[in-house]
Amino acid sequence: MGAMTSEEFRRFGHAIVDMVADYRDQVATRPVRATVAPGDIKAMLPAAPPADPEPFAQVLADVERVVMPGLTHWQHPSFFGYFPCNGLPASVLGDYLSTGLGVLGLTWQSSPALSEIEEVTTNWMRQMLGLAEGWHGVIQDTASTSSLLALLCARERTTGFGATRGGLQAEEAPLVVYVSAHSHSSVDKAALLAGFGRAHVRVVAHDATYAMNPEALEAAVQADRTAGLHPCAVVATTGSTSTTACDPLEAIAQVARGHGLWMHVDAAMAGSAMILPECRHLWAGVEHADSLVLNPHKWLGAAFDCSLYCVRDPQHLVRVMSTNPSYLRTAVDDRVTNYRDWGIPLGRRFRALKLWFLMREQGVSGLQARLRRDLDHARWLDAQVRTCPDWYVVAPVPLQTVCVRHIPAGCAGEALDRHTLAWCERVNASGAAYLTPALLDGHWMVRVSIGAEQTERIHVEALWKAMRAAAEQPDAPTA
Repeated sequence: MGAMTSEEFRRFGHAIVDMVADYRDQVATRPVRATVAPGDIKAMLPAAPPADPEPFAQVLADVERVVMPGLTHWQHPSFFGYFPCNGLPASVLGDYLSTGLGVLGLTWQSSPALSEIEEVTTNWMRQMLGLAEGWHGVIQDTASTSSLLALLCARERTTGFGATRGGLQAEEAPLVVYVSAHSHSSVDKAALLAGFGRAHVRVVAHDATYAMNPEALEAAVQADRTAGLHPCAVVATTGSTSTTACDPLEAIAQVARGHGLWMHVDAAMAGSAMILPECRHLWAGVEHADSLVLNPHKWLGAAFDCSLYCVRDPQHLVRVMSTNPSYLRTAVDDRVTNYRDWGIPLGRRFRALKLWFLMREQGVSGLQARLRRDLDHARWLDAQVRTCPDWYVVAPVPLQTVCVRHIPAGCAGEALDRHTLAWCERVNASGAAYLTPALLDGHWMVRVSIGAEQTERIHVEALWKAMRAAAEQPDAPTA
């Protein structure tokens, strides 16, 4: 039996498109959270690979039998957990086409359209975000990779490209990275992978809004200099994971400039909001940064994975990341962009296609309208919570995430934590909605992250009703 024929591919391809379209139409009828226990999916699958070919129709049939029960449905209109991760239909089709074409970007010449559409699309994004012409973007897989690139670039600028000599082991003084307690965990991971060492990652104090305190940053840098250490980089956040707090970039940039620090801005989720002129005050000062990351695969609507890493000095990025093996050299290298030198992988997928499809099908106005809808939903929920007895909004709501606690009279400390986790779990176990708890000031709260493509006011209203009902139920007694 040979490979799937073109006619079979056509027939099953249509079936898959129909499956996805039906899934999107009917996803609201499913429980939001996966309904399986650990090991259930594996128990439905044979322990050994199939010795002989199976009918592909049977493979597709197993999607509903095996796969669907094991999915938490991120496209559900009552998905309010983690962050929005929208794959709008046009972007899904772009991703499908990219996979079907099966091209790779090793050099410009290996797929010219791959490189040049990425150049155009990232420049469109720059304009949509209101960034100056000096910024240049490249599409990576996730913000984790983009933040790693930023710290590698910071390390090499501070050491004068020390990696080409003895690396960090040859440096006279350890290099230090500054972050906030509300920085994403991927920043810590990037600092470790870039060789800074956990002992040289400083957590800078934050203010009452959970934003980094610039005075505390200045003091930490001064203390490290006095101790003989070498301050290297600061990672500021626009839209932190827990609360969507926004660090004061202008003031942080002043500290960075004064001490020669690389300044990276993590705007993974909130960066999409900067296509709205009325939101750009949240990252005022971003033009002073050296690099920034935002993920169109989150709130903007691009299919995962699509992370935009932007730099003000692309030549520095190329010098840090460049490889030039003989088999990839071409006669046009001095006239084109070779994205293999803009990141870690040598080969790259045609990721720009799904972003290009999305931007053309929606237009700037369509993307802006959806984000404004989500912001309005968040403001509505914020107002409802603030006027309800025993309910509290525990962090500012600059964007689409509302952080809440239900605090019954006399409930505090560990008892309040147990209550918070219990009512959140009751909502999730019901299948009616999905929320994610997080620690804030050492105690649990619940994040309501609004932004799924299909989420309308009726879904937010239903969630608020479900939250109140779940909080009023008695908690299970503790042992």
